[in-house]
Amino acid sequence: MKKIFSILFLCAGICAFSQQVESIENIFNDKISIRALELYDNKVWYSGTDSKFGFVDVKDPKNQKQIRLSEDKLQFRTLAQDEHSFYAINIESPAHFFRIDKKDLKAQVVFTDTTKTAFYDALHFVNDKLAYTFSDADKDHALKLAVYKEGKWSMLKNTIMLNEGEAAFAASNTNISSTKNFVWIATGGKASRIIRLNLKNEKFEVFNTPFIQGESSQGMYSLDFTDDRFGIAVGGDYTKQDANINTIATTNDGGKTWQIQASGQNAGYTTCVKIKPGSKGKDIIAAGDQHISYSSDFGKTWKKISDEKGFFVCQWIDRNTVVFAGKDRIAVMKLK
Repeated sequence: MKKIFSILFLCAGICAFSQQVESIENIFNDKISIRALELYDNKVWYSGTDSKFGFVDVKDPKNQKQIRLSEDKLQFRTLAQDEHSFYAINIESPAHFFRIDKKDLKAQVVFTDTTKTAFYDALHFVNDKLAYTFSDADKDHALKLAVYKEGKWSMLKNTIMLNEGEAAFAASNTNISSTKNFVWIATGGKASRIIRLNLKNEKFEVFNTPFIQGESSQGMYSLDFTDDRFGIAVGGDYTKQDANINTIATTNDGGKTWQIQASGQNAGYTTCVKIKPGSKGKDIIAAGDQHISYSSDFGKTWKKISDEKGFFVCQWIDRNTVVFAGKDRIAVMKLK
């Protein structure tokens, strides 16, 4: 009987981690740091350092173009899109909100935040008519959100207060996630919490998490939701990248409560997590500066599938293809 159970357990383990890398190929190289990606028209679009913005064609990497959004050497860690345009916001003050026309790639500044503490960590479109972007708070510790409605940007009034030392990380443009009914924002630092906005009644709720927190380098860096209930968050401590205690958590009630997963049994600090399309949360890929990891059981257990380093952000192209970007390159991974 013990032998039978051992065989069954072994088979279950093999099935759980059957995902393997078929190939990984660089499709773009440049002196740039990329922390934000968008997919459109069979192309990977990116924003990065030195005001660089551009695309590379997934099927024909020789088809690529790059422009500079500003004559100043701005750093961009955000990128999002609606039907007609891309949007990007530089970190640090003054924060310029750029709109880039998809047809001719002409860019213009459509909104500016001159607050000295402006530092926009993520930009996310819920749909073509609604978007949110999250900045570090001012001295008053009030939650600072800008909203895009009716074709215009404005600051969103709210009563949410952040704790001293609570902010966010502009690591991969993925600390905001949404469904049709909710928007979730992950904070980090001395406190790492979930802020949830109900899009039906426009009310905010704040939930504590068991994530590693307490230091300015700790907390949630990225999150993703597949529906109104299931979501996953990853992060850690960028100053201690091998540390893997309380760095992954999942929720099954829309972010109200979180369960730590794979504590002490994962590859450590992670900057981006993405649920596989159509998997309902079962299959998840994650990237960190030192690894690419995969889960086939709703984030409960993880396997490092690649030692590729220097990737900060990732996105599914299709069910078997993932694009990664980070330090000086963009790469496409085929899974089998």
